[in-house]
Amino acid sequence: MGILKIIEWKDQSRDQIVYKFEYNIKKDFITKGSALTVRETQAAIFCDKGRMADVFLPGFYKLDTHNIPVLTKLMSWKYGFESPFKSDVYFVNTKQFTDQKWGTQNPITIRDREFGPVRIRGYGTYAYRIKDPYVFMTELSSTNSSFKTSDIVSWLKSIIVVQITTILGETMKTKSVVDIASHIAELSDDVKEKLKSKFVEYGLDITAFNFENFSLPPEVEKAVDESASLGILGKNMDTYEAKARADALKAAASNTGSVGGFMGMGIGVQAGQSLGGAFQGGQSNAAAKATAMKENEMSCPNCNAKILKTAKFCPECGGQTGLACGKCKATVPPGTKFCPECGAKIVSGVICPKCKEEAPLGTKFCPSCGEKI
Repeated sequence: MGILKIIEWKDQSRDQIVYKFEYNIKKDFITKGSALTVRETQAAIFCDKGRMADVFLPGFYKLDTHNIPVLTKLMSWKYGFESPFKSDVYFVNTKQFTDQKWGTQNPITIRDREFGPVRIRGYGTYAYRIKDPYVFMTELSSTNSSFKTSDIVSWLKSIIVVQITTILGETMKTKSVVDIASHIAELSDDVKEKLKSKFVEYGLDITAFNFENFSLPPEVEKAVDESASLGILGKNMDTYEAKARADALKAAASNTGSVGGFMGMGIGVQAGQSLGGAFQGGQSNAAAKATAMKENEMSCPNCNAKILKTAKFCPECGGQTGLACGKCKATVPPGTKFCPECGAKIVSGVICPKCKEEAPLGTKFCPSCGEKI
């Protein structure tokens, strides 16, 4: 009878999740003389006739009745672990499996508030690890002698795409597909949180999730480009029309025939009118902006430079543009009689230290008593 002295797994692979310890089941036995070595990022599970039993975390174990209580019960040892036995031993890799790829095999159809139903594709990476080896073996791996990341990659992708579809549907209620790029990090965090609750059902933990790219259909990309072009023109359809007519006039003028000449004249008149209206509209808008700017301006009380009424300090001289409340020290606009913060009376000049009379700003000697201020 052969006695297994050391039960261990020297993991050399990057994608192996579950490994079944191999030994000659016809000759070798597990007994009290056997030792179990479980390395870091590993867990070991004893299994009797397809039933999961005791789980061992990283460490060195001398097998006896105390550390295999479940197996003792399953094998009906009345007097404890006394006889050699045969059992399946599985090692589970609990390290992180990083740089796992995901992608949408088929486009995801979502309803965009600007473009209507839109089909988009996406891809990225994620990472996960085995959080509960017992649950994972029970729900997914079972008693397979070997289990790798490739065995569950398609299943994990399907779960990911379902969650992405759900979150995108919720996101598109308030945003457009053109805004996705600026919310990639936020979407990644949302999907990761959604997946955590799903992964834990199978003893898994998702440790990272990232979107790398979203692609839109060509027709939507074209519509986005056209919208951007209109945005550059200020989305002014009159200006856009005038530009189109000017281009047509230029093309017609290049035709020296009589028909081209008459067409050029007709288009020229229309283009001139449209362009004239556009320029007049631009001038009127500029005048309105200038008037509004003047209404919001005032003169600095220190250097007389033109500044905005809302400015607290002059950008030219650095002086304070308002008055300071003597009670709460809040800055108020010139001419204010009472502080809007505390209600105290605002002193617009300087106070004589001798007679306590108020004098205008810049006064060197008190006009009442002659005291130097």
